[in-house]
Amino acid sequence: MLCGFTAVAVVLAYAGIAGCGKTEPESAGGGSQTKELLLYCGAGIRPPVDELVETFRQQYGINIIIDYAGSEVLLSKIKLTRRGDLYMPGDKYYAEQAAREGMILSQRSVCYFVPTILVQKGNPKKIQGLWDLLRPGLKLGLGDANICAVGRQARQIFAKNKIAWEDVEKNLVFQSLTVNGLGMQIQAGSLDAVIVWDAIAQYYNEHGEQVAIAAQNNVISTVDICILAFTQQRLLAENFVQLAVSERGQAIFKKHRYTIEPPN
Repeated sequence: MLCGFTAVAVVLAYAGIAGCGKTEPESAGGGSQTKELLLYCGAGIRPPVDELVETFRQQYGINIIIDYAGSEVLLSKIKLTRRGDLYMPGDKYYAEQAAREGMILSQRSVCYFVPTILVQKGNPKKIQGLWDLLRPGLKLGLGDANICAVGRQARQIFAKNKIAWEDVEKNLVFQSLTVNGLGMQIQAGSLDAVIVWDAIAQYYNEHGEQVAIAAQNNVISTVDICILAFTQQRLLAENFVQLAVSERGQAIFKKHRYTIEPPN
């Protein structure tokens, strides 16, 4: 269990490394004659964002360096480095935190995350809902609430349903830095259940299956894309945002089974 980690500790541990990003972001923000953008992006949004970035590159000839990590880790990194062009966390909460500190020029909603329970294929533990996650002996995995959006959201879901965190902790044997790490635990057969985003759960259909959280018990995440106040390429950043919210961009999110309409 990753109990002792904080977002700042993770940022410092990976100082000089692009986290889960595709490329080392050393040249962003100046020092190179080639224009490029630096995007801090929640790890759970990677599939459609990879395609969006490639579409943007083909259309504008501009490279976007992507730093993929937990939303809180990225927020801490932005605060620390004061550089970059775009921020796309896994929940609106993090965008609002950045905005309160004057780090956001604008933000637009692009999709929604619906938390779901992902269990082993065939649901051998017969999990039907949140309260079943408290059964003695069940091995549960959640995102670290101090690191990633899906962990914070899970804590909110338990609180909304008046499920004591102390009861959840009795079965909590793994905390992940990203939502993807939870799906991999189901794939490996190491855990009985995890709470992940609906869009991520579908990538693990071969090894797991979803148990929906009833709408009245759930807490939906809104994913915003933000232009950072530090950008030196505001027009290009705005062009990328426009692509993400356009019909073409939304079709990419839908293609990857991300929810693009506000869930009821």
